Amino acid sequence: MSETPEIAAKEPIKVDVEEGKTYFWCTCGQSKRQPFCDGSHQTTSFTPLPWTATKTGPAFFCACKQTAKSPLCDGSHARLAD
Repeated sequence: MSETPEIAAKEPIKVDVEEGKTYFWCTCGQSKRQPFCDGSHQTTSFTPLPWTATKTGPAFFCACKQTAKSPLCDGSHARLAD
């Protein structure tokens, strides 16, 4: 049985990222430091997803955890029920 991630928010989180820096995206939805991991996944089967920025500037990270373009938003939150 696979676990389902918690929906942290129903909109992307804008983060100014730095080229070459690696960020660890929360995949479980439980982190208090969304969109990044704070270790809350340790009681789950989830692990953080490392992502390295290819350029400096804004990035829109998925907070609903339903994206097909992890860790970035692909608009999946628009299809979630309220």
